[in-house]
Amino acid sequence: MNKPIPDADSHASEGQTAPIRHRVLGDFLRSVRARVSPESAGLPSGTRRRTPGLRREEVAQLCGISVTWYTWIEQGREVSVSASVWARLAHVLHLSRAERHYLFELAESADPEHGHEPSEALPSSLAECVRSITAPAYILDRCWNVLARNEPLLRLFDGWPDRAEQPNLLRYIFEDPAAQRLVVDWESRARRVVAEFRADAASYTEEPDVRELVDDLSRISPVFRHWWGRQAVVEREGGRRDFRRPGAGVVHYQQITFRLAIRPDCKLVILLDDNA
Repeated sequence: MNKPIPDADSHASEGQTAPIRHRVLGDFLRSVRARVSPESAGLPSGTRRRTPGLRREEVAQLCGISVTWYTWIEQGREVSVSASVWARLAHVLHLSRAERHYLFELAESADPEHGHEPSEALPSSLAECVRSITAPAYILDRCWNVLARNEPLLRLFDGWPDRAEQPNLLRYIFEDPAAQRLVVDWESRARRVVAEFRADAASYTEEPDVRELVDDLSRISPVFRHWWGRQAVVEREGGRRDFRRPGAGVVHYQQITFRLAIRPDCKLVILLDDNA
């Protein structure tokens, strides 16, 4: 019997009932394996096949693992599999983004390529959806660039982000003096914003656009540089946001944030009126 590759442990608990998650994972792999043709995997079609798709032996060969070990995975046995093996399986089986995410969720493993997926453009219908929201609302990408906004947000932020050439929420907070006049207790909010961004961008810290943004802000803003160096991390949980509006005094909102299914690196932020 061939031995598994060195980056994984092939211990199997043959006498134990496989956890439901492992059995579901095995069923999923068998299903997607059946739809992959040998030709699409770079293999000759060969002789007549009794079952559609790739054989277990072929998947194992293409992934550089033993047939026995791959069989154990499909059988839902207790085996320890490295993230790199799951990544090779995802590639060999031509998994879509949703299927790849499902695979790593079932495997309880971190995808080594998470954050490196090519970004898809926001559909125009989504921007139209943001414009239809009656409360201030906007969409941010992984660098907190504003990709869509509505009129209530423009009124609240006194024309920003339309007055910025490339609107970015972090640059607004740390570079635009208007932010210090608008945001109540700006110092406290600035400290928390840095910690929120660190948590939010954790999967993208090696991406050039994120590194460039952090480097620029660290050079331009002593406040950002100070709090970024503190390594604080908090969730972007939302909650109460207070703004100082000329002629209206302090206005209060509850911030709610949603992740976008079609762009996991983006989020929709809505500010609900809390002035009752």
